[in-house]
Amino acid sequence: MTVASQVKTTVASLKSAQANLEQFALNTQNQEAKNLFTEAAAQTQQIVNQVESRVQQLENEEPQYKGF
Repeated sequence: MTVASQVKTTVASLKSAQANLEQFALNTQNQEAKNLFTEAAAQTQQIVNQVESRVQQLENEEPQYKGF
C-alpha cells in the first residue's frame, strides 16, 4: 500500500469518526456530553482538513496517485 493510499484511508477513517461523534451529539440528552462530542467533531474536522491538504500535496507531487 502506498503512502498516498494510506493517507486517503486515514482521511476516510477520520471522516467516519467525525460522523459518529456528530451522531452521538445528536442522540444524547446530556448537555455536557453533547458539548464534548460537538467539540471533538469540530477538532476532527480540523484534522481532516489538514490531512486532505497533505493528500493534495501528494497528488501534486505524484500525479499517478490522483483519484485513488
